[in-house]
Amino acid sequence: MKTDILAFGAHPDDVELGCGGTIAKLVSEGKTCVIVDLTRGELGTRGTEETRKAEANDAARILGVSIRENLEMRDGFLENSEDYQMRIVKMVRKYRPEIVFANTIDDRHPDHAKGAKLVSDACFLSGLRKIETVLEGEIQEAWRPKHIFNYMQWKNVEPEFVIDISEFLDAKIEACKAFKTQFYDPDSKEPETPITSKNFLDSLTYRAMDLGRLSGVAYAEGFTSEKLIALKNFDGIVW
Repeated sequence: MKTDILAFGAHPDDVELGCGGTIAKLVSEGKTCVIVDLTRGELGTRGTEETRKAEANDAARILGVSIRENLEMRDGFLENSEDYQMRIVKMVRKYRPEIVFANTIDDRHPDHAKGAKLVSDACFLSGLRKIETVLEGEIQEAWRPKHIFNYMQWKNVEPEFVIDISEFLDAKIEACKAFKTQFYDPDSKEPETPITSKNFLDSLTYRAMDLGRLSGVAYAEGFTSEKLIALKNFDGIVW
């Protein structure tokens, strides 16, 4: 299957939190997107692996994404190993994306930056023809994405560009709220964590609003890029 965007997250909910609005927008424009979670989020304070899986599927449906996979790496113990690299290489070669979204390059949770580097290295290796991978009994062809864009997470990493999600903020918030066990719930009896506060849930809106303020739109999501981006023209730029 050839897809336009392959979005990786260290944990189920990373993609929704970091670039859910962008994915909803791209899908509405006819782009194809697949989400791949590296871990099951099994170390999360709230919920279980089973509830997290169901929530992840609900969130993908809200964003318009029909395919979501999980590579079942160890939550909390991501490492840039050959085993983990090759699992990602198989996904990149399977879906052959032009663009990859990946975790932030620096963050509070150690899995996020590790996940970013792991995906970056695997995307490079995926383009090497002498690395052979087999999926479902067939030898895969080498493939390297044109771009890797890292979304923002807990820390306010300085974005290199933003995407206008003014018409898709509601879809982003709804997709995030699909992870009912993970975020703000005034009736929950489970332990509190930094991401279960109302402040964190509100931050999804006020960060998007602030990035929008700085870029001249209502709401936006920010990204960094591994390489310099060249524009063919000025079409689509908000003046």
